[in-house]
Amino acid sequence: MDFLAPQSSKVLSILRIVAALAFMAHGLMKIFHFPVPQEGAPDPLPTMLLVAGWLEIVGGALLALGLFTRPVAFVLSGMMAVAYCMAHWKFALPPAEGFYPALNKGEPALLYCFLFLYLACAGGGLWSLDAQVRKRP
Repeated sequence: MDFLAPQSSKVLSILRIVAALAFMAHGLMKIFHFPVPQEGAPDPLPTMLLVAGWLEIVGGALLALGLFTRPVAFVLSGMMAVAYCMAHWKFALPPAEGFYPALNKGEPALLYCFLFLYLACAGGGLWSLDAQVRKRP
């Protein structure tokens, strides 16, 4: 599988872009009800969900562009860790179905948390504004 190794930075960029756009969609549904309102979201949104929605939109856009990838991904990873604990695990109201993501419907939060943690470590890849800025003399 060594023939795939030269493509890793390009595939990292594709992973970053696709994940960022999918993540951004959650914020657009919360804040702008686009393309549809987020299922189960209260109206009006409490402050915590408003902040989360704007972080999803702005953070997702910055990640899609690959701008400030590492710090933005780190913040979003923390946000998703908090989301998992508060909405899917023992701190959820009503109480969640336990720690296991398959039972408490927390798979997306958990996956985004660790995907963003990976991006915080790996950076944005070849096709990112961060990479273009680093190339300048």
